[in-house]
Amino acid sequence: MIQIVAVGKLKEKATRALVDEYAKRLTAYTKIEITEVADEPNSQLEDARVKQIEGERILKAIKKDSYVVLLDLRGKEFTSENLARKIEEINTYHSSSITFIIGGSLGVSDEVRNRADCLWKLSDLTFPHNLVRIVLLEQIYRSYKILNNEPYHK
Repeated sequence: MIQIVAVGKLKEKATRALVDEYAKRLTAYTKIEITEVADEPNSQLEDARVKQIEGERILKAIKKDSYVVLLDLRGKEFTSENLARKIEEINTYHSSSITFIIGGSLGVSDEVRNRADCLWKLSDLTFPHNLVRIVLLEQIYRSYKILNNEPYHK
């Protein structure tokens, strides 16, 4: 089972359509659940407090036995093939449930980072959060295609 926990809601129809398309494709391989937690308006709060509030929401959303992969700039970079092997390794040796976390615009709290079993650096580039969801889902889908020896464009 794959769970994606993301801070904030998708608002654009085109983005939602792509997220839904990849989620639908993934159902051929695994159960998929996308959990959106509210972002905290930070106009009056310190950044650390915003991350703490959002972090509490993220931690509540994570399933108890899940292996947690946090998308984080301090994380390890993976090729598509290495990500596929990592998913296979997690499912074989750790848990049948993997949770991927996309934090808020300020990042995540130390508590969320400490809960993570793996930190994954998606890229050196900065992306809007809605685009990260699409890229994440596409890479998970690609991983399952690789693991099942199925063709997928390179």
